[in-house]
Parts: sequence; C-alpha cells; structure tokens
Amino acid sequence: MGALAAAGMLLIGPAVPGGDLVARPLPADAARGVVPNRVMTWNLCNPCGAGNADRAREIATYAPQVVGLQEACVGDVERIRDHLRRHYGLAYHVAYGPVLHHRGRCGGAPWNPGGYGQAVLSAAPITDRVSAEYPDGGSEDRGYLAVTTTVDGRTVRVFTTHLAQRRQEAVRAEQAAVLAAEIARHDRAVVLGDFNAVPGAPELAPVWAVASDADARCRPSSVVGCAPTTDWLSRFDYVFLRGVTAIGRRVLPTPHSDHDLLYADLELSR
Repeated sequence: MGALAAAGMLLIGPAVPGGDLVARPLPADAARGVVPNRVMTWNLCNPCGAGNADRAREIATYAPQVVGLQEACVGDVERIRDHLRRHYGLAYHVAYGPVLHHRGRCGGAPWNPGGYGQAVLSAAPITDRVSAEYPDGGSEDRGYLAVTTTVDGRTVRVFTTHLAQRRQEAVRAEQAAVLAAEIARHDRAVVLGDFNAVPGAPELAPVWAVASDADARCRPSSVVGCAPTTDWLSRFDYVFLRGVTAIGRRVLPTPHSDHDLLYADLELSR
C-alpha cells in the first residue's frame, strides 16, 4: 500500500502550499465572479519559482475580464487557467504569444521545449490573434500579442507586451515605435504590459502619443500619480488606453513576483 501511495505521489506531485494541487480560499473582499469591465497586467517573473496555485489565487481575488501576462510559460498558463476554472469557477479563454522556446525557461522535452512570452486570458471569446516578435529583441527575444475580445460589453483590441530589459533604451525605442503603429490602427485599444521604462523615459514617447495611462495623474511630465509596480520601486507596468476611459485602477503588491499586479476598471459601453 505504501509503495502504491508513493507511486501516486510521483505521478501527480505533492499537494503542498504553493503547489498546483492546492486551492486556498479567497480573501473575504475578493471579487464574486468575473468583473466585466476590469483588465489586469502582470509580469509573472520567470524564473521566480512561484506556484501556479498562488498565481491563480491572485488573479481570482480580483477576477478581471481580461488578463495580460508577460514572462509566461505556456504550460504554466495552462495550469493557472485550469486552476481558475476548477477551484474558483472562473472560465477563461486563452491566447498565447510565445517568442522563445526554451527548455531552461519552461521545461518540456529537448525536442519540444516549452513556449515563453506573452499570454492573454479573457472571460469572453478571443478572435483575430496576432503574435509578433520585435525586429530587435535586445538581449532576449521580445514581442507583443494582440487579440480582439469584449470588455464592458464592447469589442476592443487588447495588446500585451514586454519590452527589452533595462539599459537597452535604443532597442526599447524601436520596439515602442512598432507597437505604437499597431495601436494607432484601432479606435479602441487596451495595452497591457511590462515596458521596462519609467513614464518619462524618452523611448516611450511613441506609445504616449497614441494612448494614455489608465491613471489620469500619470503622465510623462508628472510622475506624482505613477505608483511604482516593481520590487525596486519603479513604474514599469502599464495599462495604456486608446478611445477608452478608466473609472478606477489599483496597484496590488504580491509576494509571488518581482512585479506587482496592476488593474484598471474601464468604461466602454456608454
């Protein structure tokens, strides 16, 4: 009997805190179902060793209609999505935008390494997926994922992106120009991501020219309202909006990544 139990543990893994098989209850003030006008961005931090159960619980607590993820492994997102459905009753569609297939990052077999990059979770169906790599990723391949989905009862184009690492300003400037050109093609767009640059950084100028921050106080010329979103107290993560109004936003510290969660509640339907 002991041998059978041990074999079972090898097959399914241990049910330990932080593991994928454990579902801790949500806090008392958690959202009670998907919030239809809420969008969220989160850099999962890879490799940080966070458990997907913990990641799912963070998302379930705020239950956004749309989540843009960066530094995301396809296998991890699959497990997060499954955990959200199975343990919290939150059903999400998913789109992947891998820019790298790397066993060291995401596991997998040597002949089939896991995909790494961006992902979108959406409570509404997803169409018109476009996954693109920037011409120059800098020290690591980088790109954006764009999908069409529904937020606050209206169709909107949603982007999630991850720009080049710090101290690669020239590369980020080229990436921001590519992204801004795509954003400008749409009357309504929500742009989620880790831009690896503070609001006043010159390389973000193309994005600021076609979109605004969900927090009206956060501008390139005035960072008073730009709450930090990283463990090193920099504002690197954004919800940029084009043709969309934000009626609320929050930065949500988390122990499960070196980036905080950031969400905005939007108004599109009126």
